[in-house]
Amino acid sequence: MTNDKNNLIVYCEWDEDHVADVSLELLTKGRVLADKLGVKLEALVIGHNLGDVEKTLMPYGADVVYKVDDARMYPYTTNPHAAVLINLFREIEPQICLMGATCIGRDLGPRVSSCLHSGLTADCTSLEIGDHKDAKSGKEYTHLLYQIRPAFGGNIVATIVNPDCRPQMATVREGVMKKEIFDPAHKGEVVTLDVDKYVKPEDFVVEILDRHIEKSKINIKAAPIIVAGGYGVGSKENFDMLFELAETLGGEVGATRAAVDAGWVEHARQIGQTGTTVRPKLYIACGISGQIQHIAGMQESSIIISINNDPAAPINAIADYVITGNVEDIVPKLIKYYKKNSK
Repeated sequence: MTNDKNNLIVYCEWDEDHVADVSLELLTKGRVLADKLGVKLEALVIGHNLGDVEKTLMPYGADVVYKVDDARMYPYTTNPHAAVLINLFREIEPQICLMGATCIGRDLGPRVSSCLHSGLTADCTSLEIGDHKDAKSGKEYTHLLYQIRPAFGGNIVATIVNPDCRPQMATVREGVMKKEIFDPAHKGEVVTLDVDKYVKPEDFVVEILDRHIEKSKINIKAAPIIVAGGYGVGSKENFDMLFELAETLGGEVGATRAAVDAGWVEHARQIGQTGTTVRPKLYIACGISGQIQHIAGMQESSIIISINNDPAAPINAIADYVITGNVEDIVPKLIKYYKKNSK
């Protein structure tokens, strides 16, 4: 067991024989944060038949990989996984813990933070290291985790700090952070944990007899071209134009929360803070004003084209090209042009 304390640890989700993408994205970000703090980057993976999972994690910068490999730990159930994190964190005392804002992360994170009396910020869009001065006491803190996310309905971007309680915990949605190999040859330490040291027999009271997972048929995250519609599209019928344009371009259709809430398209197409984060080569925003929650989910698109009848729409500020006009006038012209020139 390593004696190092106060490092940065990432909880890595294990499912269907692989580590979740969001965990690798957090290792990429965690490596940058750990370097700024001058600490080790650690990874914790819990499951069964983990094999040489460290060969996947170490190239992303993991200095230490904690492995819990036990048939009782897969599929995920709340109590055993929470027990491992709570008891391990009491032992190694990490200063920061990052996990994905997935079904598992949303279940696990609050339990761990509540039991350890630490803070937890959900759905962060950015993570940085910085200093903080308490306005009331005048006490100064250094090297805190800035947990940054939209707040108050997206009207502000809040920077949340946790000065005194540890670990500082944050969850991040898949796709928000970039996934990049740190060093293919990077090597670290592997620590195999005995599950019985961290989990009580009664934690295994819930047994999963059968599990069915229906895969999403819509994969906007992987689409190189996205035609996205907002409330300004006007109707479900007008969204048919966006589907036609997307089909012509070989892309997918996305939407804002307002368009989804209006019932014009299904939730699986929602882009933004409460939907999917995307990075397509081309993003065509149709009738989208550009609320901060939506911007958070698409601002890293390579090229952004905005079609809007409001020249002052906030999304125009980040767009590479702006077409001022009504969606129902412009989109049919685009379809006609692209069809004509693609023959």
